[in-house]
Amino acid sequence: MKLTTRVQLSAMMFLNFFVWGIWFVTMGTYLIKGNIGATGGQTGLAYGTQSLGAIIAPFIIGMIADKFFAAQKILGVLHLLGAAILYYISSRENFGSFYSLLLIYMIIYMPTLALVNAISLKQIRDPEKEFSGIRMWGTVGWIVAGLIIGWMAWEKTPDNLNITFKVAAIISALFGIYSFFLPDTPPPKAGQNVSVAEVLGLDALKILKDKNYLVFFIASILICIPLAFYYGQANVFLNEAGMTKAAAKMTLGQIAETVFLFLMPWFFARFGTKQMLLIGMLAWITRYALFAYGDAGTNIWMLYLGIILHGICYDFFFVTGQIYTDFKAGPKDRSSAQGLITLATYGIGMYIGFYLAGQYVDKYKMGETMHDWKSIWLFPCLFAAGVALMFFVLFKNEKKELTAV
Repeated sequence: MKLTTRVQLSAMMFLNFFVWGIWFVTMGTYLIKGNIGATGGQTGLAYGTQSLGAIIAPFIIGMIADKFFAAQKILGVLHLLGAAILYYISSRENFGSFYSLLLIYMIIYMPTLALVNAISLKQIRDPEKEFSGIRMWGTVGWIVAGLIIGWMAWEKTPDNLNITFKVAAIISALFGIYSFFLPDTPPPKAGQNVSVAEVLGLDALKILKDKNYLVFFIASILICIPLAFYYGQANVFLNEAGMTKAAAKMTLGQIAETVFLFLMPWFFARFGTKQMLLIGMLAWITRYALFAYGDAGTNIWMLYLGIILHGICYDFFFVTGQIYTDFKAGPKDRSSAQGLITLATYGIGMYIGFYLAGQYVDKYKMGETMHDWKSIWLFPCLFAAGVALMFFVLFKNEKKELTAV
């Protein structure tokens, strides 16, 4: 791959995840502690808009990116539209209008996760060796977003966290323009006679006929239920526990993610697909146990370790899963298949998880502003353990493993 192409793709990943990370991590704190005054259940609904967007994403990708328009052009249009919506979200003062705009935005944003993957995978020759190095810059974008929040100390005054949406709007607009100059990624099925099912992107469902992939797909849905607890409630938890500049310190998870992304080819050479996915699941179990029993006093190391484990949780399951999906789908169904796994992970599973997390936060509320976090974190810990056991029993090692040469 040319250096200029690598730089373009790396910048694409950085900007796409910065736009998301600058507001997503602290949204729960903004909604609950800020002037909107949302309940835990409402916060779960707000985070659930991500999942609803992810459920719709495969149809947008299957209908447009694989059939009619170049992926980079669709990416640009989506980010320009998203910029306008983010700006209006920043001025909402009641949950109803905030939620309505956020839902529209996430329907627009979530397809971009599959698009940036498809654009990258189109340009590289060896996904096992090259993809993680490009995807790493998305993590760097998330890290920079968290560090900016910590540096500006926006969490000290939750009412002011609406500025994160304004920053996201500006960067999204600039990224939208930049996207039109990305490497051309034409629709792979342009000019072909296709069925209605193919137009809707349903042709990617044939990948589920592979029993091993079906087990992986179901496990992806289930493991994202406990994951949603972290995304939706960790910032609220850490602030209540007394950790200062929690959003900035949460970037330790993304820093660890970056390190492991860099090492992914090494791990691929030494572990099979099943082992990689299981390591990710076991890290989830450990993280929630650490959160359940940690505190901001003598056991603060448990909170830090729980945050750092995010790197293993994400890379070993999600990045391995994206590469595994690309391997199973092949070039013609690449975009649709990436949209399908987006539906499973960020869609169905996390929607259920965000809803349950919101209910648990309300159920274990103590007084006006505090919660029984030990009881809240034990649920995703035990749930992840059950998913890992199911996956260990049912998933069989592939005859051709995904290994770096």
